[in-house]
Amino acid sequence: MKIMRSNNSILLVLAAVVSGCGDKRPEASAAAVPRVSPAEPVLPAAAQDELTLTAPLIVEHQVDVTAQRDGVVARILADTGTRARAGTVLAQLDDRQLTANLEAARAKTRSVAADLKNWEAEAEVLKADYVRAQRLFDEKLIAEEQLQHAKYKVESDQWDILRVKEQLNTSKQEEHSLELELEKTRIMAPFAGLVARRYVREGQSVVKGDRLFWVTAEGPLRVRFTLPEKFLRHLKKGQKLSVTSPDLPDARHFSKVVEVSPVVDPASSTIEVLAELLGARGDLRPGMTVVVHVAEPQ
Repeated sequence: MKIMRSNNSILLVLAAVVSGCGDKRPEASAAAVPRVSPAEPVLPAAAQDELTLTAPLIVEHQVDVTAQRDGVVARILADTGTRARAGTVLAQLDDRQLTANLEAARAKTRSVAADLKNWEAEAEVLKADYVRAQRLFDEKLIAEEQLQHAKYKVESDQWDILRVKEQLNTSKQEEHSLELELEKTRIMAPFAGLVARRYVREGQSVVKGDRLFWVTAEGPLRVRFTLPEKFLRHLKKGQKLSVTSPDLPDARHFSKVVEVSPVVDPASSTIEVLAELLGARGDLRPGMTVVVHVAEPQ
């Protein structure tokens, strides 16, 4: 009987030990593996301290070239994709009537100039007559009235010369005005750049103000964006910012801040910043959307 009781006691002790060990294992396992909530992903430190925003690439020189006078397009000399220098003729309006008017104005100018020379020559003759009349009057050979007559003819001729000079100036200005109008028939590139679009075709009638071409410079590339007002004292001219493009994920460019608005927009509490890309532009083009990376102020 004693032996049986001892065996039962031993079995009870072993069962208690096993039960105690089984209860501690889950707690140790839970302590060894920390739980991470899927709703709170851990971000890199750099991403947490950086503000990213999107903005289009722009250039300073980009304009619609419009017609400066009414006319008919006679020739198209540049098409979409053409690179042009400043002053390159992109199109030509019909200028035959203006050319004829200009030639008539030039002929009139030459006629008035010749008339002026005639009046000036006559003035020399009248001056000589007046000098001779003064000598004859001194010798008591002519009356004073004849001397006064010669004097007034000289003065009258001087007024005629002044009148013809003004006619010549008017004629030259009319000629210059027609030259300017003739120049307006030549549609020229206002600066060196790329013809991005062409809106007209040969034979088309246009009126003053109609769009003819869209010309854009190819550089320098710039990006204009807005930031919260807290960046006002932390962003300076010359500061470098990183720029990337969603379409070119492998390319990373740098830009330099060239302008920071000195005032805060009261409606949005933001400041405007202009940055210019540095180095080679690669595959970036005006109008593309880029991402600007700005470090958060500490």
